[in-house]
Amino acid sequence: MSNAIFDDLAVEQDHLETVLTGLSEQAWLSASGAEGWTVADVVLHLAQAEEAVVAAAAAGELPDWRGRAEGVDDAMDALVRAQRATPAEAFLRWRTARRGALTALRQADPQRTLPWVAASLKPRTLATTRLAEHWAHTLDITGPLGIDYPDSMRLRHVAWLGHSTLPYAFALAGQQPHDVYCELTAPDNSIWRYGPPGADSSITGPAGAFCRVGARRLAPEESGLVARGPHASAALRVLRNYAG
Repeated sequence: MSNAIFDDLAVEQDHLETVLTGLSEQAWLSASGAEGWTVADVVLHLAQAEEAVVAAAAAGELPDWRGRAEGVDDAMDALVRAQRATPAEAFLRWRTARRGALTALRQADPQRTLPWVAASLKPRTLATTRLAEHWAHTLDITGPLGIDYPDSMRLRHVAWLGHSTLPYAFALAGQQPHDVYCELTAPDNSIWRYGPPGADSSITGPAGAFCRVGARRLAPEESGLVARGPHASAALRVLRNYAG
């Protein structure tokens, strides 16, 4: 993975900032695609996560999220509810935090792991998770508001993350990990390939659909992805490009 991830993360966040700048107060307070959260809540959550990146890089520790609830999702929801802010406050907090986090990741020792939700990650991998989360939450914002947000070549990072963490995803589901070969059609119609070509299980189809399944924004059976072999369907069911 090259340092291009940092530039692509900046671009992904820039696009979200452009979307948010054009929203009305009513839009900020409307329901997002993230259950129970308004658009302002989603942006606050992203701000909280970016602040955690800064803390991880500076002090090598994270806030005590897990002490707040049973799982990561419940903990994040509790944190948002505890710190709910006006749209202007959430927007400013995120803009400040996302720039601080990106600077911290660029300047971090590339071989030093930083604590994160499920495991310690090197800066480039942590940046990849941040791009994946910003992309997914941008869909949560733009979808309900009817704002077009086309897939981009930045999804290569999200697709890589989803495939590379399949062993973790299988284990989290209590299943034995298996090799899966993925051949995904990128937004420019090129092909992204992941995994051993000789694997007995394969997934083919649009990269955007693969990423949405991994973000739990699209059901595997509605994705148009083709799963072949004994373990491909299971891989799509457990696929995840987020922590927790």
